[in-house]
Amino acid sequence: MTITLVRPPCTRGPLISADGLNGVGKTYLTNRAVEAVADPPLMLDEFSEWVNGRPGLGGALLRALYEASAGDPFLRGGTPMAEALLLLAIKRHDLDTVIPALSGGRAVVEGRSVDTTAVCQALLLHPGNPDAALQAAIGLLDLAASYRPLPDLTILVTDDASKALERAQRRDRCVFSGEQADFMREAGTLFERLAATDPVRYRVVDRRHVDEYEAAEQIRSWIQGADASLGCLVEPWQGPGAACLCCGRRATGETA
Repeated sequence: MTITLVRPPCTRGPLISADGLNGVGKTYLTNRAVEAVADPPLMLDEFSEWVNGRPGLGGALLRALYEASAGDPFLRGGTPMAEALLLLAIKRHDLDTVIPALSGGRAVVEGRSVDTTAVCQALLLHPGNPDAALQAAIGLLDLAASYRPLPDLTILVTDDASKALERAQRRDRCVFSGEQADFMREAGTLFERLAATDPVRYRVVDRRHVDEYEAAEQIRSWIQGADASLGCLVEPWQGPGAACLCCGRRATGETA
């Protein structure tokens, strides 16, 4: 007789991302949210630049992109597909740095993940064509998913683009050009359209309808509820039967 063994959920922690436009307050709100979490998650900066206390590969790649874009706030150097691949490499680097925390059962919150890369690079690949940009963003997420697992949960913070622009300029002590402001508005719209294609993974907090206290409470509740019945985290490129990056078990079922 063949008996299928039912395995318990993986004991790893959830991988969560906080995404949105510059200036929507995702870092501020997420930090406020985790203050009220009994077992706070590991907070990973937008792009991790350090490994084991010293500068790592992520920082080197990010500096190269920044220099190639002449300091553009959206890291646009004129070759959007090549830039997309480098940004995905940085996000793979970031995942590598947090595997020990995830394996220990701790939640990890990435400040931005592959979704931001998908949105910004899709707009550059299809300027002035919102529908083509949406399809490109979906395709870039599929590409990203072949590099590394997507977040278990993506928290998208949205707001009126003009308010986000004001905050970003005040925070960074700079003035965005008209073209940069337009790019931000287009990115905000595309973020929301992309989130609507996958309501299982995305949770959207819209600051146009809730104050900062309600927004932080929503984020807190989503973070605390993200660890229910997690599946194993496997290398996408290894195919079926790959071992979990956290618990080491194979993805396929066992029989006895």
